[in-house]
Amino acid sequence: MAKRRHGGSGFGGPAGGMPNQAALMRQIQKMQEEMEAAQAALGEETLEVSVGGGAVTVVITGHQQVRSITISPDAIDTTDEEWLTDLQDLLVAAVNQAIEKSQAYAAEKMQSITGGLQSMLPGGLF
Repeated sequence: MAKRRHGGSGFGGPAGGMPNQAALMRQIQKMQEEMEAAQAALGEETLEVSVGGGAVTVVITGHQQVRSITISPDAIDTTDEEWLTDLQDLLVAAVNQAIEKSQAYAAEKMQSITGGLQSMLPGGLF
């Protein structure tokens, strides 16, 4: 009759390669709190994007909310027949770039918090 071994083959056992479940849960709770704080901070942080050599400047938050759009009157030539189309194109470009920059910034902030999660979980879970 074969003997069974105890204390190392189950989840959370020290020889099983898995971190202690209680420690893992504490780490996940801490990470969740950090993520909530980072999300709140993103709403207050602003990023600025300019296009057209400073013709249009957009200020956006980390939550992708546009705070302001500034148009430089010197950069717009109202005597040109295409001035309105040019301005509209600049506005679209500026807003899109601001959103992309804000999303990348938010993702970077969240990655700095969640980056350690992958090393804490067994292969294939993340």
